[in-house]
Amino acid sequence: MTKPASDSAAGTRRHRLRIIAAAVAGTALTGVWAGLTVVASTVPAPASLGTREAQSVRVPTGDAVRACAGPARLLEGSPVQGDPQFSPASKTAQTSVTGIVLSDTQGTLPDTSLTPQSGSALRTLPGQPAPPGTVAQPRAAVVAGQRVDGLSVLTAKPVSGSAAATGAAVRFEASDGDLRGLAAATCTAPSNDQWLSGGETTVGRTSVLTLANSSATPATVDLEFFGDKPLTQAPPSSRGLTIKPGSSASYVLSGYMPGQANVSVHVHSSGGPVAAAIQQSTLRGLTPGGVELITPAAAPSSRQTVSGIELQEPGQANALAAKDGFADARAAVQITVPGAADAVVQLRVYGRNGAVQLPSGGVVTAKAGAVTEVPLTGLPAGTYSVSASADVSFTASARVPRGLSANDPLDFAVAAATQRIGDNHVVAIGSGGSRQMVFGVPDGRAQIRAVPVTDDGAMHAPVTLDVAGGTTAVLDVPDKVDGAPLAGYVLSASGDAAFGSILLKGDGNAIAAATIVPAAAAAQTMPVTLGY
Repeated sequence: MTKPASDSAAGTRRHRLRIIAAAVAGTALTGVWAGLTVVASTVPAPASLGTREAQSVRVPTGDAVRACAGPARLLEGSPVQGDPQFSPASKTAQTSVTGIVLSDTQGTLPDTSLTPQSGSALRTLPGQPAPPGTVAQPRAAVVAGQRVDGLSVLTAKPVSGSAAATGAAVRFEASDGDLRGLAAATCTAPSNDQWLSGGETTVGRTSVLTLANSSATPATVDLEFFGDKPLTQAPPSSRGLTIKPGSSASYVLSGYMPGQANVSVHVHSSGGPVAAAIQQSTLRGLTPGGVELITPAAAPSSRQTVSGIELQEPGQANALAAKDGFADARAAVQITVPGAADAVVQLRVYGRNGAVQLPSGGVVTAKAGAVTEVPLTGLPAGTYSVSASADVSFTASARVPRGLSANDPLDFAVAAATQRIGDNHVVAIGSGGSRQMVFGVPDGRAQIRAVPVTDDGAMHAPVTLDVAGGTTAVLDVPDKVDGAPLAGYVLSASGDAAFGSILLKGDGNAIAAATIVPAAAAAQTMPVTLGY
């Protein structure tokens, strides 16, 4: 039924009146809020809410810490994963630590100590001001060849408000037993993120990862594994491992990655930082095949450089590697790609006289989430560096064997990719056998300055090297400088990027390699905005 026209007109008038009333009310409310705003604006804001510039606050400098791997040990029985049992390596095995701590520019030395992972100090060096009446100049405190029988830590207190420049190295050597050979490692600063490359878990190869927590905070560690072969089953739980303060734990890698010719491990911790190292050894039947201590390599990047690669006579080396059970007795580079995309890697090999060509051409495709081995066969004998670049991030190391007869004990070194050499790297080397520092300069030209430090703490006239790009330079380390035993060097580089490592040799086929780690960071400031 249609409504009357009068009713429709009345409804329209009532609707218009509601709209007008709402508009008036809105205007009134707006006026009220405006009034409130005007009134509030007359009250000054609290000072804490005012605009302030960020202030720089100095972050307290902590101790400089270098954690040293322990001596190589034999596994007892066939334990897997955690808590393996060890026995002595041999009757002749000796392990020692050499440490160097620099003074400030005025000659003030910090309090320094070398302690076991738990227990009383092995060596203590009290801090010393510069001798009165002397010209202010840097000097060093040295722990020379201190015998150790386990994990150890070199600690130096801050000096003049900055972290002390510190370096240390551990050396293991045995002339008998299943672990006959030479092993060496740079003592590293504990970290929450580390990459180790160069392990092996095939028959006769033992790979043991040790994690040490020297901090006062518990560490929760996750392990991520990469191998050269697909796994038949997922590795057992390797996440949420707890390392208590002042303690360590060891893990047999064959329990996680059995039958792998190349193994890399990513160690990530939350809470306390940890020091990670792998004891790698080989036994072919009853014949020792070598031992090495592997410490972290440079973190994944699109460019890596490995130096300290010494190649043997190619004909004999190839003949040995062709024998059954000796496939790992050939020099090779291991490339670990942690991401989800394959890496197209370009490798360049260069020695003292410049570049040499790999028979394979130097371009390889490294599989994602795996370790790819690139043999260095067919190259002339000599000392080399390898630089690699790719379209995705990767890390790298090199296995360097020594020995050409299957009937004699062999040994091997593992040289890891390192960071670029900067200023004031304290490089402890220690005594014994043949010692070399090997430097690779991929491009351009670099100047390297090495200041010898002797056991008495004296710093001597520097040795300088001018290294052309695409070449490898070798600095032979003398036993003594100015009549005093050499402990190590303070190393700096300028110009284009230079990379280095330490190459050691002992009796027979004994060989080992150690990395050159970055200098300690100085005290820093950070902006902090005060207020609330």
